[in-house]
Amino acid sequence: MLKNIGKFIFMIELGLKYIGIFEKTFFNRCISLKPAYKQLSIDRQNYSNSVLEFLNIEVEVIGNIPTQDKILYAMNHRSLLDILVMENIFSKHAKSGTWIAKQDLFDSWLYGKFFRASGCMSVDLNNGKGLLKFFKKMKKTLSQVDDFNVYIFPEGERNKEICVKEFQSGAQKIAKANSLEMVPVYIDDTLETVFKEAPYKEKKVVKVYVGDIIKDVDLQTGYKALMKKSSKSWCVS
Repeated sequence: MLKNIGKFIFMIELGLKYIGIFEKTFFNRCISLKPAYKQLSIDRQNYSNSVLEFLNIEVEVIGNIPTQDKILYAMNHRSLLDILVMENIFSKHAKSGTWIAKQDLFDSWLYGKFFRASGCMSVDLNNGKGLLKFFKKMKKTLSQVDDFNVYIFPEGERNKEICVKEFQSGAQKIAKANSLEMVPVYIDDTLETVFKEAPYKEKKVVKVYVGDIIKDVDLQTGYKALMKKSSKSWCVS
């Protein structure tokens, strides 16, 4: 019990500190989009790395992160820890960009302000006006930020099952509308359980498989190929 309370207190206190750090960039009209997203990405990564260090979790990458930018990274989703793990990887490769998340996260009383101030983009695929606004914002951002990347969970919501859920169409639409190449990422662990058992006395290693840029196939087919390459059975719940 004390173990769990301690990690939540650490994350909440650190999160409140970083909201203030994010806001110095997010609300600064003197900073243009490119350096703003770069700084917000660095700040998110610093937060994530601090939490993973506290939890004693190390991330091992199998595969290669592309050197080029303007890529949509699509990954499976079981826990909020997934975001921290991916931010850790992006920090090691000097990648900047934004997370695409559903509107509910931005409206949350618990961590909505963190998402809003940290440079993430909200999207409601079931709202026509909201969807149009999102695509206009994405197009404007990509036209001004040449080292931009997009990070998304194509399952659409946190998945508590072992199998990967059927992908929603949003990720594919975002990539196609903005001429983004797609890279599948498979987090080979149930991070909800990993988080519950943290912090660890001995280093806990989380393996993450990064696929090649998807060519001539849809996202789910490309993701299936990565699963087979990582010797994992493919299943859709």
